Amino acid sequence: MAKYLYRFGKWSNRNRRLVVIGWIVVLIATAILGMTLKGATSSEFSIPGTKAQVAIDLLNKEFPGANGGTVRLIFAAPKGKNLDSPDVKKVILATFDEARKDKEVVAILDPYALKTVSQDNLIGFADVIYKSETQKVTKASKAHIVESAKVARDAGVQTEFGGSVQLTDFETSPIPEVIGVFVAYGILAFTFASLLAAGLPILTAMIGVGIGIMCVLFFSRFIPMTSTATILAIMLGLAVGIDYALFIVSRHRQQLAEGLDIDESIGRSVATAGSAVVFAGLTVIIALAGLSVTGIPFLSIMGLAASFTVLIAVLIAINLIPAVIGMAGDRISPSRSSRIFRTPPTAANQNTVSLRWGRFVTRYPLVILLVGIISLAIISLPALHMRLGLPDNGAKPKETTERKGYELLSKGFGPGFNGPLVVVIDVLGKKNPKETAQNVSKALSSIPNVAYVSQPNWNQTNKVALVSVVPKTGPNSIETQDLVHYIRNETVALQKTEEVQLLITGATAVNIDVSEKLNSALPVFALVVVGLAIVLLALVFRSLLVPLKSVIGFLLSLSSSLGVVVFIFQDGHLLSLLGLSQASPILSFLPVLVTGVLFGLAMDYEVFLVSRMREDYIHSGKAREAVVMGLGHSGRVVTAAGLIMATVFASFIFTQDPITKAMGIALTFGVLVDAFIVRMTLVPAVMSLLNRSAWYLPRWLDRILPNIDIEGQSLLKQLDVKTPETGTIPKRRR
Repeated sequence: MAKYLYRFGKWSNRNRRLVVIGWIVVLIATAILGMTLKGATSSEFSIPGTKAQVAIDLLNKEFPGANGGTVRLIFAAPKGKNLDSPDVKKVILATFDEARKDKEVVAILDPYALKTVSQDNLIGFADVIYKSETQKVTKASKAHIVESAKVARDAGVQTEFGGSVQLTDFETSPIPEVIGVFVAYGILAFTFASLLAAGLPILTAMIGVGIGIMCVLFFSRFIPMTSTATILAIMLGLAVGIDYALFIVSRHRQQLAEGLDIDESIGRSVATAGSAVVFAGLTVIIALAGLSVTGIPFLSIMGLAASFTVLIAVLIAINLIPAVIGMAGDRISPSRSSRIFRTPPTAANQNTVSLRWGRFVTRYPLVILLVGIISLAIISLPALHMRLGLPDNGAKPKETTERKGYELLSKGFGPGFNGPLVVVIDVLGKKNPKETAQNVSKALSSIPNVAYVSQPNWNQTNKVALVSVVPKTGPNSIETQDLVHYIRNETVALQKTEEVQLLITGATAVNIDVSEKLNSALPVFALVVVGLAIVLLALVFRSLLVPLKSVIGFLLSLSSSLGVVVFIFQDGHLLSLLGLSQASPILSFLPVLVTGVLFGLAMDYEVFLVSRMREDYIHSGKAREAVVMGLGHSGRVVTAAGLIMATVFASFIFTQDPITKAMGIALTFGVLVDAFIVRMTLVPAVMSLLNRSAWYLPRWLDRILPNIDIEGQSLLKQLDVKTPETGTIPKRRR
């Protein structure tokens, strides 16, 4: 591997103009395709085959017009008046007249005709139904309904929005991401003590993200894709793109300081650091693409989209980076002093912070190991009572119209009104279907925790009816979840007696099914991904204990990350700092998603850090000293990489979307814990305790496994390079 990458790195440098122009052409071409042919993204998280989805499919078949998007107009009468006050009723009806001017509107369900008003006549709602499906309602229609609401609002009638069509845009401001990039640039500038060297990883990462995300947008024309998939692709593409470039540029600068010429240094940097990048990227890609084994379409697409941007980042690192640093020449050499920053310590400086930290950890490994494990275990405790669900309008910021509408409906009609259950009654061809449906409705009304059951609504053939069951409790409460299971599991006798089939759907039922499906998929996903990663790490490090240690460290990072998310979002601590005001269950696909992403990133740091330890061990044959020297050589760069990745993820915490906030919190904390507590502290402590046994591999297995050689040992032998420690390259000790 190292020999091939050595030649490829040199080729990229010698043909640097061609390489740079080629990548720019690819960026322009993908930008044209992505912007002109992109498809629509959605915010729906459905899973085919679940009980709720079966009911939805039946509804789409029997009620062809029932899948149009809806906007719910929610009205609250001014103080001292009610909805029947002449002036209030006049402006509400005028609002409907204005809304009907949009040709995409099929119907408006008048609250005065349908009596959809609260008992005190202070709060009411009207559903505006569109021709198009929810995700295909145009921006023009959204803008028109918002403009229509001004008629009532200007007259003093509070008017808010709900329904399936989301009117609040959470993706309009790129400011948080821009701030994250600037902070990353500052970290790189401090690490390299060079403004030019700091700019190269940012520039190449932006090119990689641009190509990756434009391709994702293009494929969204042909594949249903959620908006979360594009957010995750941007997150990871930017973070790993900067980090991978950082490792190669850092290795190049170190070798320039040791006296290598530019062309040779580029070749060796791509051969050694580039090999680590390739295998680190491969673990991330496997972890993300492994989301496909869950059998959940939206999660599979999310993982594949993100893994594609990581693949682009790897290709950029081993091809475009050598060309760009070749163009920079000796202007990024550490021998040149910056006007702003001091020249960083070279390899000759044996008293760096990383070296001192390495000596401290290896001096007290057992104590540090116990303190670290106990601390992370305490942080992980909240994860033991984690509940999964999907956030509804009640989890949105207070200033959004959806949140205000959610509160008005809860006040006027009860908390369960925001999460009604849709029960589909299939009468199976009975001769007296309406009498049967009435009997079923009465039986449903008598179930505990049911506040209201609507009259049956029949399809054109009178074979299928649907009723709305409103619980007494909110959509994300445990009591509502129990009600769904009760109707599904405890009405078997009723269905046999009446000879009907009952199916339940609605947002609440869908959320329950999605959460349960994801819970069952997580063990399979974890087993496949972790198993493949252990094999890869065994190939890279030629060790049995190092891969096991890596996986255990990841479990500590994952559990502590989920513990913090539960502590904040489910238990309700620190919500005001995030612009949220209501605790809610944890996003149902967050544990699976964080498992995949964090595992890949954890293996990134493991490969970069431990591969340098192994490189020093191969050259010196001294296991404990190799831990210190490996940490000394790569500690500063791994620290910068962890801070950069955490900064990029943290920038997404400041968006308004609660889903993106939760992802940002989980990944930011997970990366910080994994980089600084697990990899920079616990890993060297464990490696010090294991000593040479950390590198043990049975002879028979050693002969079977192919020699990947990401440390470049075979390359150095081929180049007849002597190591500073021994004067020759020693054989690996057993």
